[in-house]
Amino acid sequence: MNRHSSLAFVTAWALTAALGTAACGSGDTPAPPASAAATPAPSAGGVGFFGGTDLAWIEINIAMDEELLPLLALAPANGSSPQVKALAAELTTFHQDELSQLRALHDEAKLPSENPHKGMPMPGMVTPEQVTAAAQVRGTAFDKLLTEALKAHFEQGVSLAGSEGKAGLEPRTKELAVKVISTRQKYLEDLG
Repeated sequence: MNRHSSLAFVTAWALTAALGTAACGSGDTPAPPASAAATPAPSAGGVGFFGGTDLAWIEINIAMDEELLPLLALAPANGSSPQVKALAAELTTFHQDELSQLRALHDEAKLPSENPHKGMPMPGMVTPEQVTAAAQVRGTAFDKLLTEALKAHFEQGVSLAGSEGKAGLEPRTKELAVKVISTRQKYLEDLG
């Protein structure tokens, strides 16, 4: 979250807490609005209830996948190994499919369009500088650079998905995390 959205969230939370406390102490039981009474809120651990871990995991995985795609796009022109080129094509399709699932969860969770994790320097996150440097490399040097970036991406993905599996609440998000672990572990084994 950026500073403005963090402040807005804290303010909204404080206001909600204050109003909730005031309503509890007044002795009056306010009637819920008609729309609230007709549509029950998702319960913790239920479909559509996103906890903080779920929200962060969705955002960070969107950022990681989006930042990887430009590096994969360089493989046809810069790589030398047919296996590396084929893997890059496979991973491009795989990550685009995964991104569509993550974006659907992102939209349902009503997360802001600005992703606070985009461009964050962290293990497994491909940076624009890495893509720029990779664009200047050809042949086996590119293959090695791509393979190392993929290993870091997959290792971090497994680690983050493990955290989502332990602390996440939303069932579809946790299910996607399980899939992330199994697919990335398979790719790590394939990369050796």
